[in-house]
Amino acid sequence: MTSTPDVALSADDARRIALRAQGFLGAPDRRAGVRGVLRHLGSVQLDTISVLARSHELIPYARLGAVGRGTVEDAYWTEGHAFEYWSHAACILPVEEWPLFAFRRRAYRGRPHWNHQLADGAYEQVIKQLRAEGPLTATELGGAKNKGEWWDWSDSKIAVERALMYGEVVCTERRSWKRVYDLAERAIPDRLLHDDLDDAECLRRLVRQSGEALGVGTRADIADYHRLKSEQFDAVIEDSGLVPVQVEGWSKPAWADPAALASQPRGRHRTTLLSPFDSLIWERARTERIFGFTHRLEAYVPKPKRVYGYFAMPLLSGGRLLGRVDPAREGSTLVARHASLDTAKAVEPMAAALVEAAGWVGCTSVRVEKVTPVELRAPLTAAVKTAVRGLTA
Repeated sequence: MTSTPDVALSADDARRIALRAQGFLGAPDRRAGVRGVLRHLGSVQLDTISVLARSHELIPYARLGAVGRGTVEDAYWTEGHAFEYWSHAACILPVEEWPLFAFRRRAYRGRPHWNHQLADGAYEQVIKQLRAEGPLTATELGGAKNKGEWWDWSDSKIAVERALMYGEVVCTERRSWKRVYDLAERAIPDRLLHDDLDDAECLRRLVRQSGEALGVGTRADIADYHRLKSEQFDAVIEDSGLVPVQVEGWSKPAWADPAALASQPRGRHRTTLLSPFDSLIWERARTERIFGFTHRLEAYVPKPKRVYGYFAMPLLSGGRLLGRVDPAREGSTLVARHASLDTAKAVEPMAAALVEAAGWVGCTSVRVEKVTPVELRAPLTAAVKTAVRGLTA
């Protein structure tokens, strides 16, 4: 499947390449802004959880700093720059990637069965209504749910979601977290509105894009970026333009973006809190391999069994993951419910990250509650107070 790697990377080389590729090493491209982050990453995951902010807001914040939250939403959803579709999960994608998901749209159209039964005429009615009335939410199309369980969708919701998967309808924005649907023929530019690429070309380009966004990765890393199957990766990797590399300590073969190998990753490291759905860390095995850091989202773990908290956010500083914090907001106070620090060296970065995040979401104070280990609670509390004074001075 692959040739013998000509390039050997140390574990630190791979870590720095990954950080630079993901936008955490070197000066951020503020001119390109949020749209530049989206184009560079190729996929920004959406999620319903909102603690500090929603995950798709946290992604550009982590890379660019305190860019206005309204600016983030406008960058995604205005002027036709992006659409929502199934990639790593439900993701915001740059509109230029529309042709690359033709393989997935074709696969959905060819599925022999669905979890939901579609009532006769419902699909056609949704298309007719969108054509006549313009972009609409499921509620505006006739209601999202019946009166049963959460998954008990209405006929119009089933129909519009199926049209979304087929590519006849596009999600062009989220409004109060509801999908807004429009016809693809209106929402996607003519130059991109096609399924001309065959499956192999779609996969080849997506593998290349994933490799560029990750910098370096194993087959599992790269395939998982857009939820490709291993055999799909295998079929196109030779023609993708990614080059095989050997990484110290990695037991599996790896590939890298040749541009990432052309220069040494240098520059300033970002200190920030990361969403658990950030593409730097969304794949647990990769995070453990690169950073030696085990992280698990505990939002769906019963509260008594949680170790770090409901939405614990890893702390990135100096190119390392140094701990995590479970944040909450109480009025104008950002609360660190549980800060877990791997070393005393994480105290100052955690304080800086908490205070910056507080300012970003409009909080004027920070309160530290539980800290692990307990002997770091007093130093962290003091460092937060100092950082808050520096921010308001």
